[in-house]
Amino acid sequence: MSFASDVSSSIERILELDPGTLLGITEERALADAGEWLSGRNLGLVPVAGAATFAWAGHWLGIVERADASRSALVMFGSPSGPLEPADDAIFTTGALVAGYVIAPLNVHLPHHAGAYGETTGSGTITAIFTAPAKEAQCVAHDRCRVVAKRGLEGDRYATNSGTFSHPDRSGQDLTLIAAESLAALAASGIELSAVDARRNLVTEGIDLEGLVGQRLMIGSVECFASRLAEPCAHLQRLTRPGVLRGLVHRGGIRVDVLTDGELAVGDQIRPLGP
Repeated sequence: MSFASDVSSSIERILELDPGTLLGITEERALADAGEWLSGRNLGLVPVAGAATFAWAGHWLGIVERADASRSALVMFGSPSGPLEPADDAIFTTGALVAGYVIAPLNVHLPHHAGAYGETTGSGTITAIFTAPAKEAQCVAHDRCRVVAKRGLEGDRYATNSGTFSHPDRSGQDLTLIAAESLAALAASGIELSAVDARRNLVTEGIDLEGLVGQRLMIGSVECFASRLAEPCAHLQRLTRPGVLRGLVHRGGIRVDVLTDGELAVGDQIRPLGP
């Protein structure tokens, strides 16, 4: 069996899916392809530290490498951990466990804390609008911008499916939002990150964005759905400065799906509609 097939079948067993559910997993990019497939379903492959000694009372994906550099994937389980399937024991003993991954949800819904950003947390306003014409291109500020359902802001790299992490089946790519209060808190910790360098489409004020995940909301006259958190990544840190990744964990904003066409302008109100 090929490594790609190993990865596919192992993930299918972990998630209790029918065989053949995972499609498009290539031999050259097996783990990357699997990660992209999972992200479209708000799941991700989270690497574990020290796979050879990792122990967890749950399913996880183990990668075994043999002396000839060939690899196999298998389902690990338990504390201490071992192959879940007896048939995998032989594979496990013929090589070294070099990597491991836990499958975890990406759309973590953090508890809403009233007053997190001051008196007004039920609604907020747009304080800035940005688009970038291509991946890694400088973001451009706008007073107003047209937004298209299932695409995003006109002229933005994600609206044209040309962003760094663009994927046609992935939710939460249409718009990204970050709170001005999060940038202020980051600055207070000694890490300056301007609104334009944050590379989010909208900067907001007066609303707890992270508490909106899983809800519909109105941004101006445009209806949207808050799909998941916009957690920071190493790519953003590489484009900006050290400390941004850690400093924005759980406060990097949200990713939303655009449900209706319209136009957004600085000063527009943001208000939740509920699930």
